[in-house]
Order: sequence, then C-alpha cells, then structure tokens
Amino acid sequence: MSAILIDGTRIAEDIRSELAKKVTLLKERGVSPGLAVILVGDNPASVSYVTGKEKACAEIGIQSFETRFPEDVSEQELLQKIADCNRDPNVHGILVQLPLPRHIDERRVIGAIGPEKDVDGFTPVNLGRMLLEEPCYIPCTPLGIVELLKRSGVPTKGAHAVVVGRSNIVGKPLANLLIRKSINATVTICHTGTKDLGSYVREADILVACAGVPGLVSVDMIKPGACVIDVGVNRVPDPTKKKGYRLCGDVDFEGASKVAGWITPVPGGVGPMTITMLLSNTIDAASRISGVAL
Repeated sequence: MSAILIDGTRIAEDIRSELAKKVTLLKERGVSPGLAVILVGDNPASVSYVTGKEKACAEIGIQSFETRFPEDVSEQELLQKIADCNRDPNVHGILVQLPLPRHIDERRVIGAIGPEKDVDGFTPVNLGRMLLEEPCYIPCTPLGIVELLKRSGVPTKGAHAVVVGRSNIVGKPLANLLIRKSINATVTICHTGTKDLGSYVREADILVACAGVPGLVSVDMIKPGACVIDVGVNRVPDPTKKKGYRLCGDVDFEGASKVAGWITPVPGGVGPMTITMLLSNTIDAASRISGVAL
C-alpha cells in the first residue's frame, strides 16, 4: 500500500489563483488589500517566514507594509505601531511575527491588534467567536489543514480525528474546527504528556501531528488507510546537507507513507497552506472593512 501524497504546494497554488481573482475584483471597486507585517529582531526563521509572506502577497496583488524593529525595541513602541496600523485605512490586516523577545508581553501585543484586522486569528475576540461559530478570522494553519482535507477528498463525517498537540495556534483551534457539524469528526486531543500515545493514535482515521517533536509518531502507530497530516517542521542535524541540517516532521514519513491512505510531506504539505490562508483572511478583511462584497 502506498499513501496518496497531499501536495500542499499544488493545492496552495490553486487557492492563490482563486484569491488573485478576488484581489482584482476588489481593486476594480477601489479597494487595494493591504497587510502590515511587523518583525522584531533578526531571527533567521522569522526573517525567512516574513520574506515568504511578503513574496506571496506580491504574487497575488496584496500590498505589504513592512516594519522591522531591533531586538531591544520597547513594548510601548511596538504597541504604538500596532495602534497606528489599527487606524490606517490602507491596512486591512496586521501580522506580528512570533515569537517576540522575552521582555515583550506577547499576549498584550496580540491583544492590541484590532479584531477586524487580526488576520492571524490570534486575538481573544476572534478565538472566542470561532468557538461560538460566529464570523471571525480563523488561525491560518488549522484553516489550511481543513482546506487540505476538503480538497483532497478525505472523508471526515463520523471519522475519529486524533490531534497530537495542544497549542493555541494549531492544536486547540483545529480540534474546534473538526468537531463542527460541517466536518463532523469525533476528536481526541493528545500531547507530549499523554501516556501510551500510540494507543490513541492507532485509532485515528485522521491524524494531525503538531507537537513539534521529530519522529514522535512512529509507523507502528499509524492505522492502515488513515489520513496523516504532519504539521511539524523540525530541524535535525544532517552533515550530508549543505546547511548541516534537514527538515522533518513529527511523523516517520517513510514508514507512514507505506501504511496511510493519505499523507502530507514536510516540507511542502501544511506550510504553503498556512501562508495562503493568511492571504485569504487578508482579502476577507479588506472586503469586510471596506463594505465591498465579493
């Protein structure tokens, strides 16, 4: 048996083509979607993520307004920048690249973003609205995972979904999305503190590994025919690589791909969808704020 590869890069490209048409429609009606990107420090991973997001914006016609602060920027200066973006009519979405330096209160910074411009879906207001299934911006990675399932034809109604991870960014919001009637899965949440993790994972029709631990899910844990979504992006030392490391997920891909029914690769699986959903949320925000329906 060989799993169907869920090509996140290809699916993301299809969605971005759809989004580009929406941007064109908005611009024809006098609205130019704008995303403010705020980066603190020069963490290589964060710089890479921000560069990727800005490139994706340019590809489909979204304006990107970048602000880079030094590592020692004060919390007050960062909050002032967010306040300025909240008031700026050209900015429809605000993204603060995480993580932030230790001297800055991350929750306070995220909470300062106006809910109507919170295209990452991280503010308490949007997370609360998501729980109540009210109109809101949904965190991009969980939203991207749901799109992968839908567009890959993975059966979800009545399926047992096991989410391995409990972060506010992926695990918790994803579990909430999967139990919605439109998806109708039964959800079990596990984490690194779960005893006998394999006993839960083996029951999964849909497995989402998002704990950030390389190789956490071994092949013997995979139910034959299951859908495996690997969110982990872990750097593992590899002297054969030019950079001295390779990227891998939380799942033993080589083994799991011989047992599963569907599987996402790392890289090229969930990652491209996360950025694409950020673009989608930004376009929705431009539509809502301007009052121009799509």
